[in-house]
Amino acid sequence: MSSLLRLRYLILSTTVGGSYAINRKYHEIQETFPDLTWMKIYKSEQNNKFPIPTNLRNHLRYLHETFTAYLFTAIHPRLLIAGPSFFVDDFKPRSSIDLFNLAKTYENAQTTNEERERSNKAAHYQNHERQDKVQQEMMTIQIKYQREIDRLEKELQSLKKQLLLKQDRHASGKKQRKIKRSLIDMYSEVLDELNEYDANYDIQDQLPRVVVIGDQSSGKTSVLEMITQARIFPRGAGEMMTRSPVKVTLSEGPYHVAIFKDSPKEYDLTKETDLAALRREIELRMRASVKEGQTISNEVISLSVKGPGLQRMVLVDLPGVISTETIGMASDTKNSITRLANSYMSNPNAIILCIQDGSVDAERSNVTELVSKMDPHGKRTIFVLTKVDLAEANLHDTDRIQKILDGKLFPMKALGYFAVVTGKGSADDPIESIQKYEEEFFRKSKLFRDGVFKATQTTTRNLSFAVSDCFWKMVKDSVEQQSDTFKAKRFNLETEWKNSFPKVREQDRDELFEKARGEILDEVINLSQIPSRQWEENLSKHLWSTMSQYIFDDVFSSAAQTGSVGAFKTTVDVKLQQWAAKELPRQCIQISHLVLLEEFQSLIERDQKSRSYDPITNDLKMHVVQACRSRHQWDAKALDSLRVIQTQALQDQNVPDKQQWESAVKFMENCVRKELEREESELIATTSQQSSWKKYVGLQRSTIEERNRQQCVKELDRVLVGRKELDQSTKHNQTLRSTLDQDELTTVKKNLQTQKIDVSNEFITETWQRVYKIYFLKQNLNTCVDCRRFFYYYQKGFSDQGLDCHEVVFFWRLKRMIEITSNAIRQQISNIETRRLEREVKEILDDFSGDEALKANLLKGKRVDLAEELKRVRQVQEKLEEFITALNTEK
Repeated sequence: MSSLLRLRYLILSTTVGGSYAINRKYHEIQETFPDLTWMKIYKSEQNNKFPIPTNLRNHLRYLHETFTAYLFTAIHPRLLIAGPSFFVDDFKPRSSIDLFNLAKTYENAQTTNEERERSNKAAHYQNHERQDKVQQEMMTIQIKYQREIDRLEKELQSLKKQLLLKQDRHASGKKQRKIKRSLIDMYSEVLDELNEYDANYDIQDQLPRVVVIGDQSSGKTSVLEMITQARIFPRGAGEMMTRSPVKVTLSEGPYHVAIFKDSPKEYDLTKETDLAALRREIELRMRASVKEGQTISNEVISLSVKGPGLQRMVLVDLPGVISTETIGMASDTKNSITRLANSYMSNPNAIILCIQDGSVDAERSNVTELVSKMDPHGKRTIFVLTKVDLAEANLHDTDRIQKILDGKLFPMKALGYFAVVTGKGSADDPIESIQKYEEEFFRKSKLFRDGVFKATQTTTRNLSFAVSDCFWKMVKDSVEQQSDTFKAKRFNLETEWKNSFPKVREQDRDELFEKARGEILDEVINLSQIPSRQWEENLSKHLWSTMSQYIFDDVFSSAAQTGSVGAFKTTVDVKLQQWAAKELPRQCIQISHLVLLEEFQSLIERDQKSRSYDPITNDLKMHVVQACRSRHQWDAKALDSLRVIQTQALQDQNVPDKQQWESAVKFMENCVRKELEREESELIATTSQQSSWKKYVGLQRSTIEERNRQQCVKELDRVLVGRKELDQSTKHNQTLRSTLDQDELTTVKKNLQTQKIDVSNEFITETWQRVYKIYFLKQNLNTCVDCRRFFYYYQKGFSDQGLDCHEVVFFWRLKRMIEITSNAIRQQISNIETRRLEREVKEILDDFSGDEALKANLLKGKRVDLAEELKRVRQVQEKLEEFITALNTEK
């Protein structure tokens, strides 16, 4: 019984243990199978439960059909170890051991897959960490390398200074050796020549230069300053500062200096005072180049910057592109900036440095659209993203920056993309401090660690290297073609000159100007060669022609009406004294100035009659004469001396000898006769304004006014005849009275009315003035005849039959005053005024030589234009060939 009980407990325990073992094994096998919940979506709700198979074969077949697709797509092929026998068509019953082996194999395969995924993730993480570490090491090495370069450059600069000082000491007392120009300086001179040539002629300048363009306030100026390593450009908070193109030629040198093309002054860029002066000078030049009513200018400001470590290239800074014209700007400022930018970017060899602000939305960019139109394939564009430190701090989407640097955001393509930092927030930060900040930023930047920034795409130093390399590559590829173009142009121009002007030497505008300058100065010297007699005769003639009207009308005629010799002399003395004290000296100075310049002009015009005279310079010479008329001022001291001389001459009333008397009579006769001829011609002109030959043939008839004037003259002649008869009968001198009394005026008017001529009293009075003056002059001509032999009586002091000849004495006083004045002025011209005129002519010519527009207006014509273009073409070609030779030597 006890044995049965023990057997019962043994069987029971064995059954329980076996059940537990089987259950555990079942759960282990179940856990090795994949999750089947995903199959519920492919089952209908009515059949959402697995059917219970009736035997193990059906169960295995069902499992095979369910998981075959999953096993072949999700599991690695090497897990399908069952081979072809595993397919349903070849399925055979297997033992439980085979089933357990199959389950075990599946479990191992699943475990291997998970381990591989974990290992892949670990390897990816390790690779990422290794890449970050390599990038940081590269950046650190690059920074160390650059610092080492800076140290070596400073040492090199110090050695160069010592070498230059040593050469200066050795060269002291010897002829200074000519310093060899650098390659970039030669290239800059070529660009300057082409810039001047391209503005006037038809050959397009296609040599490379780096055109810097960007939106206003995009950091364009800061990029340039980082490249030049100095704050050389004017700055403004949001204000347009770049108003004209600035061409900056960068070259390496021992000293960090800047110099303008047209000025010898050097600015030391290591001194803040020189930097401030340079910025002020650039701003003044920009504002001076802008015409009234405009905001920007096309005039180029050329500047050279030399310093240690600078990359050799030529940069052109353009005004920033704007989207809106503000108050104070010209109405076409936006379009003017666009035209200016397009004119530089249209050069197929120009390198476009496109500056884009990284801290603003890309959609606000204006410059990228302009650049994409000029360079749609991006073969010569370098894109620069500025202010990336602000962009990293403000942007949450780093993919946007990566798209920009990969060229996938803007509608433009480029050779390269660069990210730079050009400031720390203050315009006064030194360049060295900004460079250190830039290097530190990229070394610690999250975008750099994430691979958005690449080492070769960052820092302005790498940008300088890339731009310089691209610049010189384009120079070497294009300079030969440009030289060939000018060779062909020169040949064509020389052929045209030979055909048009075969016997004339080529002389450009400057050569013609210098030739005319020499000829004009020669004529100034020839003024001193004019004989004294010619000067005095010319001066006397002009002096009398100027003062004759005053003498006859205000002095002589007024004194003659006094009726007595004493009153005549008194009147003459008073009037002449007043005249000499005020008007006479000033009139003589004006006449002297006129005579001097007339003689100068006559010398120039006399040269025109020579066979060797070149008429192409005539306009220039006449313009110089006209400038002298307005600029030449007579010596102020001459006025006082003339006043003294003339006053003394007019006070002398004693004719010394017979010869002087006869010359005075002759002078009086000539003066009176010329005045009489003038008055008679004017009277004839008023009474007969029409041409006589037309009257003769009957084509014209006298006007009513002319007939009235003729009849009025006849009636006034009767008045004079009546006065003479009255004088003879009454022994009075009524004839010399210069006015008509009321009775005479009434008589003349009535007589005219009887002839059916009705005129006004003013008409009769005006005609009387001319008639009387003619009569008065005729009377004085008779006096000249009577007084020719009167000197004996004059010397003795008595008259002959009432003849006193005081009129001759009056004219002798005038003649002597004119002679003394002419002599004094002639001496003034010879001793002082000729030299002063020569100095003024030189100043005028110097002013003209600097005015290219004036020279072009005065020296013009096909001959000048052709010679001028030939000169320009030769200059450009020679500089191109010189540069190509130096470039090939450097290679």
